[in-house]
Amino acid sequence: MSKDDAARSSTAAGKYMTFKLANEEYGLEILKVREIIRLMEITRVPRTEEHIRGVINLRGKVIPVVDLRLKFGMERTGATDQTVIIVVQYSAGGREVTMGILVDEVLEVLSIAEESIEATPSFGSNVIDADFILGVGKAEKRVVFLLDIGKVLTNGESESLAQMGGASAQQAPAPGPAPS
Repeated sequence: MSKDDAARSSTAAGKYMTFKLANEEYGLEILKVREIIRLMEITRVPRTEEHIRGVINLRGKVIPVVDLRLKFGMERTGATDQTVIIVVQYSAGGREVTMGILVDEVLEVLSIAEESIEATPSFGSNVIDADFILGVGKAEKRVVFLLDIGKVLTNGESESLAQMGGASAQQAPAPGPAPS
């Protein structure tokens, strides 16, 4: 293991919210998870990438939603009773980005120790962009891909999502009683 891999796995140790996409298990740092909500109506935003499913209105705040299946090149499937939106928050380019990620099923919160995390495997001469994977966690007999949610999207995509989500901060206050 290189020094970079060792540093990466030591910073990756911690608690993770695990979820499924197809038959694969992924984990998000628990401190970046704000809440888990049932699937609700998603309003499509014109002229956006296919994996950016649209926006939701969550208690008066506009939250963009990304379909991780599509972002990771998986086939789109219909929603089930287990399909949920995980609302996450992270920093990108000096801005706080809040977004929802559409996943097939939330599993559990796992504590993963440093010694149970390995570097992302290389696939020979085939170079894959795996910067968004912090490492591969081993939990019992399972393998969990630990995601760096701030790197799943490009900087441009994160910036666009921050602007989409910022729309709610620009809303005018609700009209109140007229001054007397």
